[in-house]
Amino acid sequence: MTTAKDLAKHLNLSVSTVGRALANDPRISAETRQRVMKEAERSGYVANRAAQMMRGGSSKLVGLVLSDLGNSQYSIGAHALSKTLEEEGYQLVLSETNDDPDAELRQLRELISASAAGIVITPTKNPRPETIRLLKSTPHVQWIRRHPSLGEQWFCFDNVKALEVGTEHLIALGHKRIGYIGLMPTTFAGEERLKGFYIAQKNMVIDEELMVFGPGASSEFGRTALRQLLALNEPPTGIVLGSLQITRGILDEVIDQGLRIPEQFSVVGFGDEPGFRWWQPGLTTVSVPNAQIATACGLWLLHQMKVGSAASNTSFGSVTPGELIVRGSSGAPSKLFSSPATALESRELL
Repeated sequence: MTTAKDLAKHLNLSVSTVGRALANDPRISAETRQRVMKEAERSGYVANRAAQMMRGGSSKLVGLVLSDLGNSQYSIGAHALSKTLEEEGYQLVLSETNDDPDAELRQLRELISASAAGIVITPTKNPRPETIRLLKSTPHVQWIRRHPSLGEQWFCFDNVKALEVGTEHLIALGHKRIGYIGLMPTTFAGEERLKGFYIAQKNMVIDEELMVFGPGASSEFGRTALRQLLALNEPPTGIVLGSLQITRGILDEVIDQGLRIPEQFSVVGFGDEPGFRWWQPGLTTVSVPNAQIATACGLWLLHQMKVGSAASNTSFGSVTPGELIVRGSSGAPSKLFSSPATALESRELL
């Protein structure tokens, strides 16, 4: 491996001059810096970050601790966060917890042992006491979810309003029997989204059999839950969905069963992937501006890392609303189809 000493010998410069040139020190002429950088690139030189930190340099790693890397909403946000940090010379490192507090603690230990300059975290519902202690000593910000024990610096999505708006949309179209397929209420997002579903129907009687809860990361659960609702003696005329993966599963099941949307029942999804606008009549859904939220989160973390302890005690919270995008999957309740069976029979007669 090429070292700074090797570069200095080849260029007939002192090691200190090479080190300053690599650090873009203004005391070194532009011509010398260019010579050093050109030779470093040619020889495959890689900076020894650990050694630099021992000499008083700072780490350029920022950890992103997520619950589920398979969720495209998170990956979209991670991309935006990476770009924001990259502009200031930082590198994003991804970790996945699967909502396991022990895995969350392990990931944080590794990041902090690697001297990460900062942490962006989507916390589990019950973080371990050591997780709380570790984060108190590290610049960090909570993204998408927030836990009060992890500090008062967070950037979140308004889950309550998202489901409230989606449900109100169906009510305004005349739906009274509305189903909900969503996350377990024991999770952060599950609790908040269910609350929005209830708020929208505050003056209505809610049938508990129309609500099905399960793992939000499973599209297969969405398929099963839809079959369960449509098998009821009186199926819902409209269904609101509480996660992106559940939405994917519902759309696949609708296609596989040959169901007609919105003739048989209306659908309001969660999240807005590019394909949702092309799906059958186009999916009415609540978009989640994760790129916007992540960018704001990254900018705040950069500020926090620059000013140090002065920002660690500053409370700052931001809640970003989603946007209801109305397409063809929602309409007035139809009396043409009352169950999956009659839907299929009618389709055969067309």
